[in-house]
Amino acid sequence: MSRRRYYLEDRALDDAVARFEAAIERVGGLHPLDGETVPLAEARDRVTAAPVWAARSVPHYHAAAMDGIAVRAATTAGATESSPLTLALGEQAVWVDTGDPMPPGADAVVMAEHVQVLDDTTVAITAAVAPWQHVRPMGEDIVATELVVPEGVRLRPVDLGAIAAAGHATVSVRRRPRVAIIPTGTELVTPEAAAEREAIGHPVRAGEIIEFNSLILSGMVEEWGGLPTRLPPVPDRQDLLRAVIVSAIDHHDVIVVNAGSSAGAEDYTATVLAELGEVAVHGVAIRPGHPVILGVAGGKPALGLPGYPVSAALTAELFLRPLLYRLLGLTPPPRPEVTATISRKLLSPLGEDEFVRVTLGRVDGRLIATPLARGAGVVMSLVRADGRARIPRFSEGLHAGAEVTVELLRDQAEIESTIVVIGSHDLALDLLASHVRRAGRRLSSANVGSLGGLMALKRRDAHLAGVHLLDEETGEYNASYIRRLLPDEEIVLVHLAYREQGFLVAPGNPLGLSRLRDLARPGVRFVNRQRGSGTRMLLDYQLRLEGIDPSAITGYQREEFTHMAVAAAVQSGAADVGLGISAAARALGLAFIPLFSERYDLAVPRRHWESELLAPLRQILFESAYRSAVESLGGYNVDRMGEEVRV
Repeated sequence: MSRRRYYLEDRALDDAVARFEAAIERVGGLHPLDGETVPLAEARDRVTAAPVWAARSVPHYHAAAMDGIAVRAATTAGATESSPLTLALGEQAVWVDTGDPMPPGADAVVMAEHVQVLDDTTVAITAAVAPWQHVRPMGEDIVATELVVPEGVRLRPVDLGAIAAAGHATVSVRRRPRVAIIPTGTELVTPEAAAEREAIGHPVRAGEIIEFNSLILSGMVEEWGGLPTRLPPVPDRQDLLRAVIVSAIDHHDVIVVNAGSSAGAEDYTATVLAELGEVAVHGVAIRPGHPVILGVAGGKPALGLPGYPVSAALTAELFLRPLLYRLLGLTPPPRPEVTATISRKLLSPLGEDEFVRVTLGRVDGRLIATPLARGAGVVMSLVRADGRARIPRFSEGLHAGAEVTVELLRDQAEIESTIVVIGSHDLALDLLASHVRRAGRRLSSANVGSLGGLMALKRRDAHLAGVHLLDEETGEYNASYIRRLLPDEEIVLVHLAYREQGFLVAPGNPLGLSRLRDLARPGVRFVNRQRGSGTRMLLDYQLRLEGIDPSAITGYQREEFTHMAVAAAVQSGAADVGLGISAAARALGLAFIPLFSERYDLAVPRRHWESELLAPLRQILFESAYRSAVESLGGYNVDRMGEEVRV
């Protein structure tokens, strides 16, 4: 086995692209693929490999454009409603339907509405016609030998219709670029294998990872006009990876290896690609996606994409997409861009171009960009993303309220119909998103805690906030905070539900936890919610009431941003207990020890509450289907859902 080499560079994005292109040029360059002839029924979205010329005219004869009688226009002169003109059928007039060939000598059609039948041989007309009126002359649409579609056009349904009308049943299109997608990693399990094991009671074990990146990458390749081949995962062995790549080179135009692109003990991608060709770049100054590999293998472009899904998707967009368009003879179309206001401060390391996923929504006339989780492994940030903002490599980040250019990943019309929710997380909001979607709206939710939600309303960054803030002095929920933090806003406080808060523990409650003081017992590992969240404030309030020092609680400083994240920490064994809602425990099969009941409300500026945008939401809160769905989560009382609470 050859000696492995460890190297990671820090190439600027533009420099990396230039080096990659130079490496491709050294093996002959990248040229549009050859054409292949396909039936028109299979040609939609394919790219023409040659111009399409009309084989026949359309129409290919003089055709009647109306139902009526075909005539010589000169014979109709002077005809009016008050002075009809009589014509002899067969000699001066011939009945025709739309699309019929024009009889010899006829050069116009009198519409049927202007024809009166006098008898079997005679008609009267009440309007004159000009030469070629109501006639489609031969070649009106297409003239034989005329260009129908040029080379390098992605065919639309209307293009296919025009080509067929012009006398063709097939068309020459560029062969789809064949892309081999090779996932690597001994720990990988295919989704099919995972489902089969789950069905027989042998779920995926700790340390095993379901391989889904190839599904994402193959879908992207198809969107860009390529033909992907998802190969089975390759274990972390250099000889096996080399054999798979060598085999793939013979049958594909581009090689994509996913994972193994860094410099760990089992990362062989760079070494194998160097053996088979050239590694032009190993490491680009971007985040996420730094350890990407760009080179050639066997004379074919070869990429080593990082294993984290966000990194894999971004580097495919930056480096693979342009390759496929060039192989199709096309220029990659730029994504639509919008200017938006960033909702919170973002710090970014100097020296790297960072691409931040954001959700978008229009609030008070401004397009608000709310950053999503920035971790390279957070696939749901790809699902939720409406756009992607780029922070330049020599910038330290963005201040809250700064304007930023966002590449759109979702249709702008959908973004304009988005209800922006920033505040405390609750599963009832997740359900609300589904019900709102059916009503033609989209609900975008960012989980920053109750206080964070009210501050977002203060900055006019959201339409509404989910809140459950307990006033320790009065025992009142939410209203006092709104009066203090938003004194100049008319806020409608809408009741969503009462919900139970309590301990989330492993099934059977093995540590026998039953009261708040149990958190301070030796050996009990706690997982907390973040500062500013209603759950954290409730906990701190109850700890003070009982005289419990937070420093005595192991794990008090560990913070999660949602109830489900707390439940996941307990389910995984990373913590023994967390404070959260009953629905989160039920969702992950945990035991729930109820401790407190609290009120969860929606804080909405009146101008938004009464707007057309929120009209479906107002209605849904009173629908039995939504109320029943929330109750079925467990631990919710929805009797007063939708009531407005005095602030």
